Amino acid sequence: MTSQTTDATAAPAARATKKRAGAVRRLLRNPLGVGSLAVLAAVIILGQLGAVLAQHDPNFSSLDAINLPVGSPDYPLGADQYGRDILARLIASINVSLISGAIGAGVAVVVGTSFGLLAGYRGKRTDAVASWSFNLLMTFPALVLVIVLYPVTGGSYQVMMAIFGLFLAPGTFRLVRNMVVGVRAELYVDAARVAGLPTRRILTRHILAVVRGPIIISVAFLASQAIGIQSGLAFLGLGDINVPSFGMMTGDAFANIYLHPDQLVWPSALMALLIGSIILLGNAYRDALAAPQSTVKRDKDARRAPASTQVGHPGADSDSSRSGDGVRTNLLTVRNLRVRYPQTDGSEKAVVDGASLRIDMGEVVGLVGESGSGKTQTAFSILGLLPREARVEADELTLAGEPILGLSPKEMRRFRGGALAYIPQEPMSNLDPSFTVGSQLIEGLRGSMSKREAKELVVGLLDRVGIRDAARVYGSYPHQISGGMAQRVLIAGAVASRPKLLIADEPTTALDVTVQAEILDLLRDLQGEFGMGVLMVTHNFGVVADLCDRVAVMRLGEIVETGDVRTIFREPSHPYTQELVGAILDEETLRTDPPPVARERLEGNR
Repeated sequence: MTSQTTDATAAPAARATKKRAGAVRRLLRNPLGVGSLAVLAAVIILGQLGAVLAQHDPNFSSLDAINLPVGSPDYPLGADQYGRDILARLIASINVSLISGAIGAGVAVVVGTSFGLLAGYRGKRTDAVASWSFNLLMTFPALVLVIVLYPVTGGSYQVMMAIFGLFLAPGTFRLVRNMVVGVRAELYVDAARVAGLPTRRILTRHILAVVRGPIIISVAFLASQAIGIQSGLAFLGLGDINVPSFGMMTGDAFANIYLHPDQLVWPSALMALLIGSIILLGNAYRDALAAPQSTVKRDKDARRAPASTQVGHPGADSDSSRSGDGVRTNLLTVRNLRVRYPQTDGSEKAVVDGASLRIDMGEVVGLVGESGSGKTQTAFSILGLLPREARVEADELTLAGEPILGLSPKEMRRFRGGALAYIPQEPMSNLDPSFTVGSQLIEGLRGSMSKREAKELVVGLLDRVGIRDAARVYGSYPHQISGGMAQRVLIAGAVASRPKLLIADEPTTALDVTVQAEILDLLRDLQGEFGMGVLMVTHNFGVVADLCDRVAVMRLGEIVETGDVRTIFREPSHPYTQELVGAILDEETLRTDPPPVARERLEGNR
């Protein structure tokens, strides 16, 4: 298959996708977002202009200014019953409330989100311990404990808000943990793990990006809650009397309500504006994040590789799949693999029972069987992607001579995205909808090269796998490309690291017939070019006949027969293999002599 190349710089302008605004720009186009942001910004700016607008210290008291009305000289908003400037105290109260909201919400979100991500992603013991701890923390009456611990804080509202934020963390923890449990099973998370990304990267980029919307809303409500609690405590007299706050001003005005009720309006109205703007801004920003993501602007260097660019296999020559005497060297060895899952009654269910498999360098081996036979479980055992509750055992499981059974996720990253790569059967589900195609493909390459080099390599590979406008696809989001194009994207991502073993799990199942043929041609060309060993997981004997050198037939968790493709098609020995071959509809296209079982069926039909 020859490379199809088109100079992206010469593409017509009509083909360029329309750039859409980012989340911040969409927020600014939302009247609710603009209004709430303007109010919040005005309040914050007012709090920072205290030295300019206030003519007195917030705690300065003058007997001549007691209960001065609004508009009095040097007292624009009047003075309270103690002769203190109301405007100066309002400005000081703004800063106290902002700090209170930042501390309370910050502690709650940082603690709750961090442990929620770990508990939801890790599961099992981490989840059990973290959930138990936060559930226990939730049982304590937060406000009562803050009041009880008031003497310990020394009257510092910052310390009180930090304590209160800790008691708010369980709500954020449960929110994040429950969302992560639903996201961690997404196929694009498995794809990120296969690409060799560390857990920290997966959590912050692929999982946190999905659950961030509800967290932002949580921040807004937690901040407003912290502001309200701090004001309430100050209203009750719990706090430093030398630190003005909305609560303290409200308490003083409430005691003077029968003589000057207007003094109660200023702190109440300003606190309502502050809290309301925070909540509305959080909702508007959440809506902006939920809108379709923008198409990123292409960098000047994001151009397609020239037509003469050939993606090679660095460090390996064309004969790397063979030893010096021309004999293929062993790449993957699976001997007596067993995969079991615990059941509710305490027993274990075996889904793979004693499977053995061998793949040599440069060899394509098909793993065939009906649905539920254990093919994908075997492939995921090699990739290390099975759930934590799965019990995986084997007499031998080695890749390029190194054992890979029982390795930790950190140790397994040495193989994933390098010696080991994976092509899934559902292309669209394995691409994160929150990021562009290019940003996802270069993730696994950034550890070994610069971003520019990774981009050039990926654009060249996209061109190599038959994508006509590779530069455009590089900057597109998954929803902007077709299923067949998405499958080519995943193939390009899989071969980008020059793997020794490529595991393809039903790579053509979701595609139409013509695209299937193109994908098989592409895999055949890439396998020959890079000298990879390939494990083709499929139930389609047509794919096996077209692509594979050898075939292993799997039934009920066991590999019942292994042999070269010609032998399996012409002389299958196991009854199950005979049934599978006999079930091929267009058998004359694949073999000239039907197997015994198929021959009997044909003669019976005649």
